[in-house]
Formats: sequence, structure tokens, C-alpha cells
Amino acid sequence: MRIVALAGGIGGARFLRGLKDVIAPDDEITVIGNTGDDIHLFGLKVCPDLDTVMYTLGGGIHEEQGWGRAEESFAVKEELAAYGVGPSWFGLGDKDFATHIVRTQMLGAGYPLSAVTEALCDRWQPGVRLLPMSDDRVETHVRITDEQGTRAVHFQEYWVKLHASVPAEAIVAVGAEGAKPAPGVLEAIAAADVILFPPSNPVVSIGTILAVPGIRAAVAAAPAPVVGLSPIIGGAPVRGMADKVLAAVGVAATAQDVALHYGADLLDGWLVDEADTAAVAAVEAGGIPCRAVPLLMSDPAATAAMARAALELAEQVRA
Repeated sequence: MRIVALAGGIGGARFLRGLKDVIAPDDEITVIGNTGDDIHLFGLKVCPDLDTVMYTLGGGIHEEQGWGRAEESFAVKEELAAYGVGPSWFGLGDKDFATHIVRTQMLGAGYPLSAVTEALCDRWQPGVRLLPMSDDRVETHVRITDEQGTRAVHFQEYWVKLHASVPAEAIVAVGAEGAKPAPGVLEAIAAADVILFPPSNPVVSIGTILAVPGIRAAVAAAPAPVVGLSPIIGGAPVRGMADKVLAAVGVAATAQDVALHYGADLLDGWLVDEADTAAVAAVEAGGIPCRAVPLLMSDPAATAAMARAALELAEQVRA
């Protein structure tokens, strides 16, 4: 079975780890990773979502925080601060710096991001084929109004520095309109037996992937069933501040509203948590088959059960 998953950062990576636990040995997983969170820091190209997937599946992630490297140190960050070089709000660890140095050197030598990602994965062996959504530069920006007036900030500044403390007025995937899907992305979607939307942020993770011309249309036209898992439980994000960016696109932070935001043209099935069983009828009224199952990734067994439920729903809607 060929499975394609569109994934953002922590939630997507942890779901993928559960998915790996339930597939057969000869099944294949292709992950199309969000690169809208990418940022240039200290002269280096940083790809947070790609790295979180790579580290999580490769066994190098800091488990408690869900991002960055395990057993990390921050000597370089401290020295940069001593020189007065910022930004200080985005913390890169010493081991993590090595990844970004290698990536930046390879990009500077002319390799596309997809080839660089493949080379980095040779070191981590994540057990999936990890593809960036595009080799072209795409960065998610957020329009806000604060004491400095109305301005656009990089998503990382909004999320990490400002902690989404001011309302997001608009979300813009800068560069997406002119971007092309990375090599292998459209082919993987067309050849998939199942396409999954993990419980990643529907606006700035999966939404940004779908904003690259050709990807949304390929998913909608794919013969494979497309099943998503709600990142919202009981009217609140499971992790992070997805409600802040959902508000910017006029979508309520509910399991049913996120499903309807994706739409029946994309989704063939949707999983909500048992706490949102009442949402099943509303989702199905929108033309999307829906089931209520436990969706908290509280431990590896629970995460594996979520992945199994998604594959089972895909088989049901396929029939």
C-alpha cells in the first residue's frame, strides 16, 4: 500500500510515527512536508517542519518539547548573544546548527531543497520518503496590528516570539503563487492508495501545502480516498494556537468547521474525537463521511490506534 501524508510539524510527525507502527512491512509512506515555516537565520536556511519529521521518525527528537534535538546544548546561541547578534527569540541548538549548515551549503552549491532533504534523511533513516512541498521559496507571513501599527511578520515571529498574542488578521503564503510542487509530489499523490491529512494545523501547515499550485487539484483528483484527522478537540486545538490562525481565515475552531473548511471536494472521510461526537452529523451533512474515535496522542499505542482508524475509514469509504 502506498500512503501519502501531508504534514506539518509536531502533530504531523507524531502521527506519522504511529502510522509507521501499524503498516505492513512492504507498505510505503511518502510525506509531503510544509516548508512555509522555513526561515533564514544567521545566514542559514532553517526548515522547522521538515526537520521535526526527520528527527521524530529518525529517533533524534527532543521528546518533551516535540521539536529540536534530544540532549541538546546551546553554546553557539550563547556566543551569538554575547556578540549581540539576534534574533534571541528563536533558539537553535548546537546539534541543530549542523543540520542547517549542511542544508545551506548544499543549497549554495546548487542542489534543490528536495535533493538536500533526501541527503539529510540518509543520515536519519526516518523510514518514509520525505518531500518538501516545493523546491521554491515559500514563507508564511501573518498580518497583525500592534503598537507598531499594521504590519506583516514572518509566521515564526508571530508564533514563537509573539506567542500569537495579537489577533492574526490575514495569513499569506508569500511566494506560493509562483511555486511549483517539488519533484515527486504530484506523482506520489496520483499513485497513492490512501492520502492522509494528519492532525496538523489546517491553515499554516496543510493549508500552505495545498496553496502550492497543482497540489490541491492533484489531491482532489486523486483516485485514492482522502481521510483527515481533526486537530481540534472540544473546541480547542490539541496543541499550539491553531484557533488564532483559523480565526484569520474565518473558520471557527471546531472539528466540524475544520472539516467543512477543507470541503467534500478534498475529503472523503474525517475523524473527530469522541468528545465531538455531536459534530459527526454536521460533517456528514456536508458530504463527508465521519467517525468519532479517540484522537489524543497520549502514548504510542493511542497514536497507532488513531492511524489504524484513519486507514480503516479509508477502506470503508473506498468501498
